[in-house]
Amino acid sequence: MSATTAQYAIPGMVILVVLFFRLRSVGKARRLRLERLWILPAFYAAIVGFVFWSVPPHGAVWLWCALALGIGGGLGWWRGKLMRVAVDPETHELSQTVSPAALIFIVALIVVRIGSRAMAVQMAGPGPSGLMAATDILMAFALGFITFQRVEIFIRARRMLAEARARRS
Repeated sequence: MSATTAQYAIPGMVILVVLFFRLRSVGKARRLRLERLWILPAFYAAIVGFVFWSVPPHGAVWLWCALALGIGGGLGWWRGKLMRVAVDPETHELSQTVSPAALIFIVALIVVRIGSRAMAVQMAGPGPSGLMAATDILMAFALGFITFQRVEIFIRARRMLAEARARRS
């Protein structure tokens, strides 16, 4: 196996294994805890903040990072809307179900990410500055995606919970 083939085969196999396990959970309800939705975005924001603080992007890369953050936020909001959220009418316990459309959306994003990474290396060259710029942009995209997906789910679930409590009163 050549180095180029291994470069795509190994991550491809890892993605397939992860998708296999994720496909098994499609359609199954999982408990949703509103009070914990902030943890992953906060953790990832701290990582991105540290990376940007230690090695800040230069020049136009800031603009590309802001654009990627906005696009990631929009796509994250859309994916959040694809997630099914339900409230148990008796216990008011929240649950979420991953829809097949949400999983297909993630697979499409993985394909786009792999393609954009390859394009970034070709356009910017394999030098450290080009790869750092591509990494910074992808990190900003992921931050927007993760954060706004969780925000959309939080807003919708909180509204649904308030409606269920109002009906019960």
